[in-house]
Amino acid sequence: MSFFDDLETRSGDARAEDQLAALNTQLAKYGLGPLGDLAELTSLPVLRKAELSERQKANPPFGDIPVPNIAHVFQSPGPIYEPGGVSHDWWRMGRFLHAAGVGPDDLVQNCFGYHMTPAGMIFENGARAVGARVLPAGTGQTELQVRAAADTGVTGYAGTPDYLKVILDKADEMGETLAIAKAVVSGGALFPAMRQAYADRGIACLQCYATADLGNIAYESSAMEGMILDEGVIVEIVTPGTGDPVPEGEVGEVVVTSLNPDYPLIRFATGDMSAVLAGESPCGRTNTRIKGWMGRADQTTKIKGMFVRPEQVAELVKKLGVDRARVLAQRDGDADKMVVQIEASGGDEGAFGDAVKDVLKLKADIEIAEPRSLPRDGVVIEDQRTYD
Repeated sequence: MSFFDDLETRSGDARAEDQLAALNTQLAKYGLGPLGDLAELTSLPVLRKAELSERQKANPPFGDIPVPNIAHVFQSPGPIYEPGGVSHDWWRMGRFLHAAGVGPDDLVQNCFGYHMTPAGMIFENGARAVGARVLPAGTGQTELQVRAAADTGVTGYAGTPDYLKVILDKADEMGETLAIAKAVVSGGALFPAMRQAYADRGIACLQCYATADLGNIAYESSAMEGMILDEGVIVEIVTPGTGDPVPEGEVGEVVVTSLNPDYPLIRFATGDMSAVLAGESPCGRTNTRIKGWMGRADQTTKIKGMFVRPEQVAELVKKLGVDRARVLAQRDGDADKMVVQIEASGGDEGAFGDAVKDVLKLKADIEIAEPRSLPRDGVVIEDQRTYD
C-alpha cells in the first residue's frame, strides 16, 4: 500500500498535537487563542456562508479574513468569493488522487469547470501534485471531449459522476474505444449502480467531498468504506443550527476548520450532513472517517406562512432544558399544522406549548416523547406535508 505522505498514518495523538499547533497559528492571525486542546474549538462561533457573504460585501472580496499569497480569485453562486493558490497541493486534492491510483503515468481529462468557479483548478492542482498530466477539458462539447480523449490517450477522468457516462455513451455512439481506467469524481451523487456500471467497463471510480471554500474535506480510498478526513482540516459534526458536537455515529452538520495558512477558515459550516464512521479504514490510513454526504442541514421550512429554522429549534431545546426536539410540518385538511415532539421525562404540555409559541412564533400540538426515543438522524424539522 502506497501513501501520499506520512501524515496519513500518524497516530491519533500525533495528529491531534500537530493539528492543535496549526490551529493556534491560524487563530493568532485573528488575535485569538491559544487553545489548550482541540475540544476547546467548540468555544468559538460557527461561521455560516450567509455571514461570510455579508462580511465580503462589507469588505470585498474576502471580508475580514487575512488572505496573502494567492494566485486566483474565484466567484461561486451567492456570490461568494474564494481565493486560490498554485503552490504544491494547495487545495489538498493530491491526497485523493493518489488514493485513487492517479500518478505520473496518467493523463487526466479534467471536466470540471474552469470559468469563475474553482473546481477545475482544484483538480488540476491535485493532478500536478501527483505528477499527472492534465487535459483541461472543462464542461460541455461532448463530441469534442470524446475526440480529445481518444486522440491523446486519456487514462483518467475528473468531473461529476454522471458526466462520465455521457462521455462514454457518446464514445460508443462514435465507435471510439477510450482508455479511461480511473475516475475521480465529486459535485454530485455517485450511486452504487453507477459505480458498478463504470467498474463493468474497467473503470475504478472513487469520490471525494470537497467545497469551493475549503478544498478537499474527505475522500474515498480503494477500501471504499466511508470517506477518510483530509489531513489539512479539522472536522466537527454538530447539531444543525448550533455549534454543539453530536455523539459519535449520530448524524449532524459538517463544520470544518481549514489549516490552510493562506485562507484560515475557522469553524465554517458547510450546510451538509454526515456522521462519523467508527474505526479506521482497512487501507491503513488512520484518520477519522465519515459516512459521506447525508443531506442538507438547512432544514428551514415555511409553516403557516412563517419560516421555522434549525437555530430556533436549538433555542427551544435550550430554553426547555431538554435533550432534543423535532418539529413536524403536517397538513390538517387544507391548512398547515405544526407538531413539536419533545424528549422529556414528563413535563407540562401547556408550558411546553407556551415556550414553542414564544420561540417559534407559532402554535403547535405538543407530543412528549420518551428520552432517546426520537431518531438520531440529524433532522430537527421534518416536512411531512403532501399536496395530492
